[in-house]
Amino acid sequence: MGDMTNSDFYSKNQRNESSHGGEFGCTMEELRSLMELRGTEAVVKIKETYGDTEAICRRLKTSPVEGLPGTAPDLEKRKQIFGQNFIPPKKPKTFLQLVWEALQDVTLIILEIAAIISLGLSFYHPPGESNEGCATAQGGAEDEGEAEAGWIEGAAILLSVICVVLVTAFNDWSKEKQFRGLQSRIEQEQKFTVVRAGQVVQIPVAEIVVGDIAQVKYGDLLPADGLFIQGNDLKIDESSLTGESDQVRKSVDKDPMLLSGTHVMEGSGRMVVTAVGVNSQTGIIFTLLGAGGEEEEKKDKKAKQQDGAAAMEMQPLKSAEGGDADDKKKANMHKKEKSVLQGKLTKLAVQIGKAGLVMSAITVIILVLYFTVDTFVVNKKPWLPECTPVYVQYFVKFFIIGVTVLVVAVPEGLPLAVTISLAYSVKKMMKDNNLVRHLDACETMGNATAICSDKTGTLTTNRMTVVQAYIGDVHYKEIPDPSSINAKTLELLVNAIAINSAYTTKILPPEKEGALPRQVGNKTECGLLGFVLDLKQDYEPVRIQMPEEKLYKVYTFNSVRKSMSTVIKLPDESFRMYSKGASEIVLKKCCKILNGAGEPRVFRPRDRDEMVKKVIEPMACDGLRTICVAYRDFPSSPEPDWDNENDILNDLTCICVVGIEDPVRPEVPEAIRKCQRAGITVRMVTGDNINTARAIAIKCGIIHPGEDFLCLEGKEFNRRIRNEKGEIEQERIDKIWPKLRVLARSSPTDKHTLVKGIIDSTHTEQRQVVAVTGDGTNDGPALKKADVGFAMGIAGTDVAKEASDIILTDDNFSSIVKAVMWGRNVYDSISKFLQFQLTVNVVAVIVAFTGACITQDSPLKAVQMLWVNLIMDTFASLALATEPPTETLLLRKPYGRNKPLISRTMMKNILGHAVYQLTLIFTLLFVGEKMFQIDSGRNAPLHSPPSEHYTIIFNTFVMMQLFNEINARKIHGERNVFDGIFRNPIFCTIVLGTFAIQIVIVQFGGKPFSCSPLQLDQWMWCIFIGLGELVWGQVIATIPTSRLKFLKEAGRLTQKEEIPEEELNEDVEEIDHAERELRRGQILWFRGLNRIQTQIEVVNTFKSGASFQGALRRQSSVTSQSQDVANLSSPSRVSLSNALSSPTSLPPAAAGHSRREGVP
Repeated sequence: MGDMTNSDFYSKNQRNESSHGGEFGCTMEELRSLMELRGTEAVVKIKETYGDTEAICRRLKTSPVEGLPGTAPDLEKRKQIFGQNFIPPKKPKTFLQLVWEALQDVTLIILEIAAIISLGLSFYHPPGESNEGCATAQGGAEDEGEAEAGWIEGAAILLSVICVVLVTAFNDWSKEKQFRGLQSRIEQEQKFTVVRAGQVVQIPVAEIVVGDIAQVKYGDLLPADGLFIQGNDLKIDESSLTGESDQVRKSVDKDPMLLSGTHVMEGSGRMVVTAVGVNSQTGIIFTLLGAGGEEEEKKDKKAKQQDGAAAMEMQPLKSAEGGDADDKKKANMHKKEKSVLQGKLTKLAVQIGKAGLVMSAITVIILVLYFTVDTFVVNKKPWLPECTPVYVQYFVKFFIIGVTVLVVAVPEGLPLAVTISLAYSVKKMMKDNNLVRHLDACETMGNATAICSDKTGTLTTNRMTVVQAYIGDVHYKEIPDPSSINAKTLELLVNAIAINSAYTTKILPPEKEGALPRQVGNKTECGLLGFVLDLKQDYEPVRIQMPEEKLYKVYTFNSVRKSMSTVIKLPDESFRMYSKGASEIVLKKCCKILNGAGEPRVFRPRDRDEMVKKVIEPMACDGLRTICVAYRDFPSSPEPDWDNENDILNDLTCICVVGIEDPVRPEVPEAIRKCQRAGITVRMVTGDNINTARAIAIKCGIIHPGEDFLCLEGKEFNRRIRNEKGEIEQERIDKIWPKLRVLARSSPTDKHTLVKGIIDSTHTEQRQVVAVTGDGTNDGPALKKADVGFAMGIAGTDVAKEASDIILTDDNFSSIVKAVMWGRNVYDSISKFLQFQLTVNVVAVIVAFTGACITQDSPLKAVQMLWVNLIMDTFASLALATEPPTETLLLRKPYGRNKPLISRTMMKNILGHAVYQLTLIFTLLFVGEKMFQIDSGRNAPLHSPPSEHYTIIFNTFVMMQLFNEINARKIHGERNVFDGIFRNPIFCTIVLGTFAIQIVIVQFGGKPFSCSPLQLDQWMWCIFIGLGELVWGQVIATIPTSRLKFLKEAGRLTQKEEIPEEELNEDVEEIDHAERELRRGQILWFRGLNRIQTQIEVVNTFKSGASFQGALRRQSSVTSQSQDVANLSSPSRVSLSNALSSPTSLPPAAAGHSRREGVP
């Protein structure tokens, strides 16, 4: 069908690429269209076109056994003809795109509009300007020069907007760049095993070329498309490509197609690589998604036309599914990225923004009313048409003041602080062997309350060694002397171990003198091979005599069988099967055992029970893993039915039982002690038997003898958590998990069930945040379910790494403790910044608001406010977000999910410092001119020059912020705010830098910054008042927080508003949430109307803080939604009682919330 076009294309290709087209017996297009086929179709096509897989290997000039020669020119040529194994990433957003995105910010848009209006009006000189009768005294005669300078304010606002946009865009850009760097690091670290020139080597995935012979084994993520050449029991999970969850069994004669991006779930084998990069199945999907850029798409179209009908049929089908899978992935990614902290912060920022909007609206209304009443009512001036522009100019000035209040109220620095803090932590965590894949994981880790850890490789060194053995009726407590073992038994033992283990598992000589031999491959098998070497035998000759291709049948190890068996054909045509596995499982299938003379004797159930008591349990209590090695002989005819596993894996003869030790990593007990001190429970989940697990748990310090704890086996655990119908019940899990410390003989599903059970539990007042470590493919579900999944960088399979949030590059449990430390540090950094930022905001808003209402003009001008707000906040977020973590972070309990961002201590600090700053600023505002003997800056005309008076206020304000930034370094009420300040050079640089820029602004800022140069003594006073902040900080620290009961309410309310409902009940669908937001928006709108209708309410709102009352009501809106909706249907009925509810009703409501929240 497609042959014609193919050969056409082939000849064309040869003409085009006469230099190297004819070198290989098949083209990229042919191979690509071949890989589009599945199952029997593919087998037929291979037979028709090529003959068999061997022939394809010959055409690709490669040998199924030796692999490629691996010479540089050959590899280069292959890359040129067949492409590289690399999918070009999506183009990153350009800097301009990021600038455009930053410009979408609402506040900035408002500012831009204000600035443009202001600019426009300043260039417009109406004829009526000379008319004195227009405005009141405030509009007194102006100098011509001053009128000319009117444009500066607008220009300055625009300039500061540009600054902010550039800073934000640059931040996003560097974040993107960092993330790409991280991605490419992850990709570079991924290696794959191939055979080149007869040697098994590991090469980076990007180096794989068409024609390579790759070795695939359990747990691999296939890096390229290929054809299966030989192997045993290979089962593949192709759900990532096809969406079918069933595992597909691969064989040379039924389905030899191995596709990139699929996971090997069982078995092992070899494949010849036939398509790489954009030509592989995953690559094609990526190209369809537009990730590969346009030129790939063009190639794709061409290819599609030439691929013939079959490809055409396949393509749309697959692209739909692939696209789907990837969209799902994208959606999931997006969902996961929104972390607890970001949720709280978004909520907080919105809350503050709403409050700011109300304040700024009130400011503008009051200014406009005052002006109109004063001009037209009190002074009885008529509205003259020629005066209109002058009035408009006044109104624009008021609008700009209103916008200033809003700008100051909205904490732009917040998102920036989070980004900086997370990015900084992630960078530093790399040094602590934590490779963070999802930014928010590092912050979630700080809240972790439980860690479910694997035993093998995480808590232990994963260097297995056999230390005890039971052979020929004798229990040896150490490695026996080979001469003491019967020769027949010894030979059987060596064969059983050498043949019945993956041939990729080897023990290589140590790299350095005096080091331990290197273990490659499966560690348990390495332990057994090591045992063979310790018995002065060698496994290599056995393997050479019986190469992998000659193995008759292999039952590979999986989590259901918990054993591995290999069948070989003996010279006399009969069969022998070697089997090994967990001793309690394999011994149940044994009916004979070799005695001291090497002869099989009967092995009855009661002998087995005795052996378990006398041999296996004592071994397990020493923390050993027991493995039983056995064999069975089958006659040559009739040939057994190999697919009937139950009959085959039975009637075995036990050769020996060995005890393998995996020593605990030396640094683990200390790390676990730190976790426990930090309030984190460590649980061990392992596939080992319960005695081994318990012994190791005691060595690690997970359990201490004499404590009240549970150690369960998977079966028992399942029995306890399921009801009569076999369904899992949450309340049953709740009875078990608080005391459970060790879960042994557990299957992957048990691990998942436990993690899910702990996360969903409402048994404790704090919802548990669970971290899980895992390395195997089977840990994938648990890693995905956990709040933070840690995968092992060295021992971990690709599947585990894909599912994880953080990769431990050194596989070490103590790195997890470092992650906890960094996570807590992120949280504290954000809190420090919040404390600083909110103090600035509270003070600035109140100053701008009151100043505007009393003196018609904000003492802090728009441009000054922008400097304080944007530049200082951005710098402060840098300074406070880069504090390095200290060990003291591990001395407190985790915050948990429902802790408010602003603790009572922080609330005390914010309000305390606000009081100090406001007192001083208002003193300066109203009596400053007398103190410094200067002209008053109040009631200045429209375009008057900057006054020294207001400059002093601005300067003092900035000085107070600078010194308060030092106070903000401590949030738990510590006295020494300078502690470790020199360990953070960024902080010192920023504080000094800000100070220097402030001097420049005041002395040379002039009109744009509304500043007038100050004398030295005035500067000294400003700095002195600023220094007062540090002294005042000590005074505040002296007040015990426990006395300030009223702050508790505030903290709790903020907490209530910050935890979005979707986090309290995370399973509520997004749609409901959106609807609720809409409804809530309408309710808020009506309430807002009520509020404006009643002037008293405005004042009350301002006094008691609109957001608090609003928040209470809004929270209750969840419970009283139905009633609210009833109200909505007839807005006329919205009662005012709601809006006027007196503040006395706050405490009971708040108490109700505290009960619901479980706040002590």
